[in-house]
Amino acid sequence: MVRYPAISPTGVRRRIAWLLLGTLAAGAALTARLFYLQVVRHGHFTRLALEQRLRPLPLDAQRGTILDRSGNKLAISVSADAVYAVPSEVGDPAGTARKLASVLGMDAGEIEQRLRMRQATVWIARNLGPEQAQAIRTLRLPGIGLVERPQRVYPNGTLAAQVLGITGIDNQGLEGLEFYYDAHLRGVQGRVEAERDAAGREIPGGVSRYVPAEDGHTLVLTIDQVIQYRAERELERAVKETQSDFGLFVAVDPSTGEILAMAQYPGFDPNHYSDYPPEVRRNRAVTDQLEPGSTFKVVTGSAALEAGVVRPDDRFFDPGFVLIGGGKVSCWLPGGHGSQSFVEAVENSCNPVFAIIGAQRLGPALFYKFARAFGFGEPLGIDFPGEAAGSLPVPGSIAHGEILRWANIGFGQGVSVTPLQLVMAAATIANGGVLMKPHLVREIRTADGQVLERTSPMALRRVLSPATAQEFARMMRSVVVNGSGTRAEIPGYRVAGKTGTAQIPRPTGGYGDDTMASFLGFAPVDAPRIVGVVMLYRLKVQPRWGGLWAAPTFKAIMEDALGYLRVPRREEKPKQPSKDANGVQMVLVPNVLYLTAEEAAQKLGAAGLKTGIEGTGRLVVDQIPRGGAEVDPGTRVLLVLDQHVHPVERSEVEVPPVLGKSVRDVAAILAEYGLILHVDGSGFATFQSPSPGTRVPVGSPVEVRFEPPGSGKEASP
Repeated sequence: MVRYPAISPTGVRRRIAWLLLGTLAAGAALTARLFYLQVVRHGHFTRLALEQRLRPLPLDAQRGTILDRSGNKLAISVSADAVYAVPSEVGDPAGTARKLASVLGMDAGEIEQRLRMRQATVWIARNLGPEQAQAIRTLRLPGIGLVERPQRVYPNGTLAAQVLGITGIDNQGLEGLEFYYDAHLRGVQGRVEAERDAAGREIPGGVSRYVPAEDGHTLVLTIDQVIQYRAERELERAVKETQSDFGLFVAVDPSTGEILAMAQYPGFDPNHYSDYPPEVRRNRAVTDQLEPGSTFKVVTGSAALEAGVVRPDDRFFDPGFVLIGGGKVSCWLPGGHGSQSFVEAVENSCNPVFAIIGAQRLGPALFYKFARAFGFGEPLGIDFPGEAAGSLPVPGSIAHGEILRWANIGFGQGVSVTPLQLVMAAATIANGGVLMKPHLVREIRTADGQVLERTSPMALRRVLSPATAQEFARMMRSVVVNGSGTRAEIPGYRVAGKTGTAQIPRPTGGYGDDTMASFLGFAPVDAPRIVGVVMLYRLKVQPRWGGLWAAPTFKAIMEDALGYLRVPRREEKPKQPSKDANGVQMVLVPNVLYLTAEEAAQKLGAAGLKTGIEGTGRLVVDQIPRGGAEVDPGTRVLLVLDQHVHPVERSEVEVPPVLGKSVRDVAAILAEYGLILHVDGSGFATFQSPSPGTRVPVGSPVEVRFEPPGSGKEASP
């Protein structure tokens, strides 16, 4: 038998007391929790319960307007009805689907599938026409409702379409500025809420709530609608005339970096963008990388002037080719241009001269430094999606043929750039040597017009000294007056520019017959207002020169634009030629490049000059003497036509005498004859080999020994 210890009455009472205290504490805790939930958190849980019963219908905000720099509307939003369904309220999905399909022109099966979805609400169709919306209202179908939704409209159709971009059915930006600035343009979505039961049915007399949408911000672009329209008009004409794959034009204010026009043809209508292939929608001026050809010579030439490795009056000899870096660079003119100054080499667009300057006088390291300073090989940071960087080789990264590669880059081959980079490089020259950051948006405003952000001009860096920029601008002016850019001249506006006829590389490597004609320039040269580039890609006509096709397109656009901006024309007094030793007034030879033989002969005849013809073509590709030269009245000017007889390349020259001359003078003399100087010593020439009068191949070295003055060494052959 087990005995349990006896419990005293005091112990019993103590246990009861502890049990009572525990029960009271638990009750107090439950009461406190209940008070907290029912009183303190009452509002919170009421809202949660209400939100469980409130089923929202989203309301899109009005997408922000896009304006040009003058306030003209380029993209707007208008209200259009959209039809939606509450599946739980649709009693007959099949019958409802058939009735909606007859009005909307949709597949009844697709609509029925949406009506049977287990969702609170589903969209059936957006952007209804007024007649469709009214027909649906008349049907009074259970569970079917209409709500207004904004629809994007581009009132000018194709104008600046690649810049503006497109939007999707959910009010979202998909391409272009619509995509880049989507966060500003989209606005904040609103909603309509109605209290519904567990089955999704609206509770009669239940809570309903309307949260208005906040409209998107307005963009004010740097684009000018008038300049853009005229650029697209002229591009269309040029592309059709030349049967090019496409054409583009970019114009920029050089002092601010504002893009005034960014045109492309063929274009597309963003109101119906699905009707066009995707490649037409691409803004090639920003996203495409192209080999620039001779327009890149503005970079090579201005960099060489800035580095002090060439002067405007330096002499070069072009026999039609140059052997450099283990390869051969040929001049576009068979037989070459012979002896010419650096200014004339720019006018002539002479490839061998720019190959020598790029690869030898500048050299890969210095050339690369200047090219990067101009903005090549990296994005410029424009406010537009998908900006390409281009392709610029790094010195030392080319395993074989690096010197030849940089020789080719000197005249714009073997390097890829975007049209935007190219026009900004010219803008750097026009802006006194300072590269500005390009931009497309001037201001961002609220829907009621308050300015939120304003884009200020931003200088990226100084590339050239003001003196160098001014000097090279004068040389670009000479290209138009005396060189290949004559068809870009606008009376009274003093155009400066550079032509380009670039070979298009094959996808498999090397170059074929396809070309791109271009013209890069600005005006007026003494106070530039607009810098622009025209590119016509893969022309199908002959001849395919930039000076023949791109230059007049540039002229047509720029003349309209400068007149529209009220830039005053300045009448230039014609240069007065000097008199010869006998007091006879000399005659200035007019520039007749890229004119027809008949036009050239007429122009020369009016100046009192005679005409000689070489070749059987239609257009003048070279003239001797060059435009701007002073000659006697009645002098015969030789016109070389495009289907000209190819002269034999100058393969040999006589070594000139150089004894007694300085190193710099000897270098200039030998360069004029196409010979290479090998220097021994310093001072003045005392010995040369081969001796004067010896016939040697072009490109041969001439060893010259130099001694300081007073050394007692006699000059000897």
